[in-house]
Amino acid sequence: MWLSPEEWDALRLSAKVALWSTAACLPFGIALGWLLERRRFPGKFWIDMLVQLPMVLPPVVPGYLLLLLLGTNGPLGAWLQATFGIVVAFTWKGAVIASAVMAFPLMVQPIRLAFRLIDPRLENAAITLGARPWSVFFSVTLPLSVPGIIAGSFLCFSRSLGEFGATMAFVGNIPGETRTLPLAIYSLTHVPDGEAAAMRLSLLSIVLAVAALLLSRWVSHRAERKLGFQDHRHQHAEL
Repeated sequence: MWLSPEEWDALRLSAKVALWSTAACLPFGIALGWLLERRRFPGKFWIDMLVQLPMVLPPVVPGYLLLLLLGTNGPLGAWLQATFGIVVAFTWKGAVIASAVMAFPLMVQPIRLAFRLIDPRLENAAITLGARPWSVFFSVTLPLSVPGIIAGSFLCFSRSLGEFGATMAFVGNIPGETRTLPLAIYSLTHVPDGEAAAMRLSLLSIVLAVAALLLSRWVSHRAERKLGFQDHRHQHAEL
């Protein structure tokens, strides 16, 4: 066993947080990606800017705001605790929320691009054949956007694996509860003789990130082939 039990705990917790974060972001990413790309409405610019804001803010700022909102003394956090007995601050559930907030912009962008690249004539053809708008979305639009959804999901997962600042500010660094891989690496750099373990986890983080990106590219490539996107591109290139 080249990882200690504490390091395995950090790895398992990181995978758990990243999976839940990606699952939580996915329906909202699809809905918001479609809305921002296909609809015009008042306040669209501000919603788009709000979605992208976590990418340019210091990560500790969203984490601190989450603590103010969802902490046990925060308005929403106090309500959740009093009504449902749910506490998210300083728990792994809070780590999921922090990771989702920071990773959400990376999910939305590829999905928006996927919707943008869909030929509107395909959707219009389905409408002229009598399909309802919701049926067109689920039978034409959504399947054609699969490569972008896959890419966005893997980017969200990878970003969640590496989330540090917002997680630290919102849920702290509690062993076995909120200490994910980045927090474990940070902790190991501050203890005597922790350099070797920190290096192991750093290399593991790099391997996981590269593997996620390669897998995302491979799955998206296969999805594009099945949907005929590559043949379509080759035809345009020949023209």
